Amino acid sequence: MRDDPLFLLMAAVMIGVVVILMIGIGGFAKGGEFNRKYGNKLMQLRVAAQFIAVLLILLFVWLRSGG
Repeated sequence: MRDDPLFLLMAAVMIGVVVILMIGIGGFAKGGEFNRKYGNKLMQLRVAAQFIAVLLILLFVWLRSGG
């Protein structure tokens, strides 16, 4: 499975979701100008990245189950 490019792409997108989430949580906890400026954009970016991750997971499962 480690050699499968779709799996690697899926894993990279999921790691990206976690990174965006951590930046958003950190900005929210700190508050201030960063949170006011980027809080909503980070949430929108996280939702979009999660949508892409879910689509890739579904595609991976569908292709590996025989399509």
